[in-house]
Amino acid sequence: MAREIMILQKLDHPNIVKLEGLATSRMQYSLYLVFEFMHSDLATVISRPGGRLTEPQVKCYMQQLLAGLRHCHEKGILHRDIKGSNLLIDKQGVLKIADFGLANHFNPNKKRPLTSRVVTLWYRSPELLLGCTDYGVGVDLWSAGCLLAEMFAGRPIMPGKTEVEQLHRIFKLCGSPPEDFWRRLNLSASFRPPQPYRPLITEAFKDFPSCSLGLLKMLLALDPSCRGSASSALQNEFFGTSPLACDLSGLPVVCKKEDDESNQPHERRKRRSSKLKHQSRTQKETPTNVEQNMMKLEVGDYGRPVKAGARTTYSHELMRSSTGSTTSGMQPQRYSLSTPPALPPVKSPSFREHVVVRPAHSRELGGSSTTGSTSSSPPPIKPSSILEQRTEAHPAATKNVENGPINHRYGMEKRSASTSGFRRFDAKQIPGR
Repeated sequence: MAREIMILQKLDHPNIVKLEGLATSRMQYSLYLVFEFMHSDLATVISRPGGRLTEPQVKCYMQQLLAGLRHCHEKGILHRDIKGSNLLIDKQGVLKIADFGLANHFNPNKKRPLTSRVVTLWYRSPELLLGCTDYGVGVDLWSAGCLLAEMFAGRPIMPGKTEVEQLHRIFKLCGSPPEDFWRRLNLSASFRPPQPYRPLITEAFKDFPSCSLGLLKMLLALDPSCRGSASSALQNEFFGTSPLACDLSGLPVVCKKEDDESNQPHERRKRRSSKLKHQSRTQKETPTNVEQNMMKLEVGDYGRPVKAGARTTYSHELMRSSTGSTTSGMQPQRYSLSTPPALPPVKSPSFREHVVVRPAHSRELGGSSTTGSTSSSPPPIKPSSILEQRTEAHPAATKNVENGPINHRYGMEKRSASTSGFRRFDAKQIPGR
């Protein structure tokens, strides 16, 4: 990543993505590269369902790509991963080269060995497939030639699955390499095709504009020295032939749906508020469970309506069996259930109604014990007695407490004994008794 950051800081061109800054994460010990936001890429534009690119549009994209490559090569940088998904496009249609993770410095006057395990397989040049470690700007120009043909065809032209298959596809399209090709690149003769192939670029791309065939043959040359440079490619007659390259306004821009919505916060809030209003209106119109039960009470058995204001009985057919299931040999028994009487209104109990006073302590509390009488009401209880009566919850909880109120010198907040200790405590052992 350090090399990628240095390369991005060295490059400054309208057709190369700009490094805005770096972001670090102290929690994950990670480093993030911050770039300008781009809406789409060339691969998405090529594969869009709207149709193929026109010749002026292809020329405009190709000019931007070659201009960015020319700047990279002039700065002594090889991209080594040119493909459609690495060519980003903003909302105005400007193409920018991105993803310099495989890029490296090179010096044509002072060559050094470089790895051949670069560039995506479909856009990899033949010298890289053959394991060459001495290469230059030709690897980027080969990828640009593959993209030129892909923009006209609407699909990749050489989608190989393996390196051997990719080599055979290249030889069938571009022909067999000459003898000096193997000798100049110092390659083994075992990689030579079993039979010679003749070039078929003209026949394979006969539907392409005739002015584009010359540039395609130059960029897809098997010999890297015959591919020229990005500057020479920009001077090709392909860009000077009518129709000329279109303006940025004439380019198709494919934006994702979520990107469009992110730029319209007002519309998104408006849709969200209308959705909430619709949900609240639906909830108001939907009957509640109580209303549904009331509606059921107004309908008789099997959906027969009940006359309003009449005293009606509800008939239910119940089947009795040992297993609870209905059998064909049993006759259903009909039960008539009268309308249940109205229940009295529920009264909220007061604090005094929750206090339970046992008859055994009635003499200490100032009352008289009565058994079997339901009409007599319990005597009034003083607030101090309520605090002293600590065993109101369980009927048998007063067995371990002596009769009579206990005046403990400690307050309620001081008595924090455990449950088992509270049940076994002796009132005589309390200090101050």
